[in-house]
Amino acid sequence: MTTHADTTLANGNAPAFYMTEEHHPEGSTILGFWLYIMSDCLIFAVLFATYAVLSRSYAAGPSPADLFELPLVAVNTSMLLLSSITYGFAMLAMEKGVIRTTLIWLAVTGVFGAMFIGLELNEFWHLIKDGAGPQRSAFLSAFFTLVGTHGLHVTVGIIWLVTLMVQVRMHGLIAENRRRLMCLSMFWHFLDVVWIGVFSLVYLIGVLG
Repeated sequence: MTTHADTTLANGNAPAFYMTEEHHPEGSTILGFWLYIMSDCLIFAVLFATYAVLSRSYAAGPSPADLFELPLVAVNTSMLLLSSITYGFAMLAMEKGVIRTTLIWLAVTGVFGAMFIGLELNEFWHLIKDGAGPQRSAFLSAFFTLVGTHGLHVTVGIIWLVTLMVQVRMHGLIAENRRRLMCLSMFWHFLDVVWIGVFSLVYLIGVLG
């Protein structure tokens, strides 16, 4: 039978069974979150496919070239891309164990995310004001559903980010907070990749295609 001394790690600080108990929840959480990301991939795949089918169904209404302003969309896209970069800086600060720097970069990420949502809501408001709401045509219904679903995800991500900032401020960079920050990192970068698809399929191809 293995004794307590036999199970001690090489550094002599923690027994092996402790390491298992410490890392098993983390592995389970990351695996579970990957499964969630995969399910979200299926949702967005369906939305992209629906948009691709309906993107030419204008019902004698406006087309993407009539509605979308690429310079404004490019600015909006840069906000989300920059937020992914700043989140990466937050993760680097987390690895170094610097709480204040981690919080600063998380706050900057949240600001970029909020600016992205603000510009998107502004676009929606102007479209609806000009009579190009989701009920106008199948194309616009698919557009509002796809872009709106992505915007909803980003909004949830911002709320999650603010919640984690509070947790880090209260409890520091404990193992649980590190794990949560890692999951949010996966989620945030996933939304970045999805938006690149939206920008390419909906805006670039729609206006220039």
